[in-house]
Amino acid sequence: MTDYARRRVMMVDTQIRPSDVTKFPIIDAMLAVPREAFVPAPLREAAYMGENLDLGEGRVILEPRTLAKMLDALEIAADDLVLDIGAGLGYSSAVMARLAQLVISVEEDEAMAAEAQALLSEHGADNVVVHRGPLTEGAPEHGPYDVVVLEGAVEELPQALIDQLKEDGRMACLFMEGALGVVRIGYKVDGAMSWRFSFNAGAPVLPGFEKHPVFTF
Repeated sequence: MTDYARRRVMMVDTQIRPSDVTKFPIIDAMLAVPREAFVPAPLREAAYMGENLDLGEGRVILEPRTLAKMLDALEIAADDLVLDIGAGLGYSSAVMARLAQLVISVEEDEAMAAEAQALLSEHGADNVVVHRGPLTEGAPEHGPYDVVVLEGAVEELPQALIDQLKEDGRMACLFMEGALGVVRIGYKVDGAMSWRFSFNAGAPVLPGFEKHPVFTF
């Protein structure tokens, strides 16, 4: 029988802490949530590897280090309302549920959304609401949000997601700029986003978040 609990401790000790993530609530959440339960069955053995896990169709579960460093920079508070875009089977939402008051988990794939709902309920993440719909549209009916997190890279960020962020809210976004991926934390100030560099990471661009070619005649 695989000792996933031991692997989880190893993940935290070899991937999370060495990346300068030391805040107790984040460490505690990542030790508590069984990552292996939120990945497709064939990938369970790879659940604690330090890499993105492929969900197909250009979608991934972000590597533990990337998620942890995003959470560290976002400083999610116990009374925050969080929008989790592209939550897949719900791992990121389950982790953030232990930090925030409520997480709205957006997934457009019907099968993944249904499985996420079942897994989150099974693992006691009762403060997560799974919203099925296009990732680019978010979930405006539940907002505005204190925090927005995107579970994959973007080339262009839809205005709809910026609109759903509260004034003074913050957003973690992995921008792919050519081959280079840069995570920036955005702060909404006077209705506009002000971005600060956080760290380098990589992931596929989320479907619908690609840069649209500009046609010139």
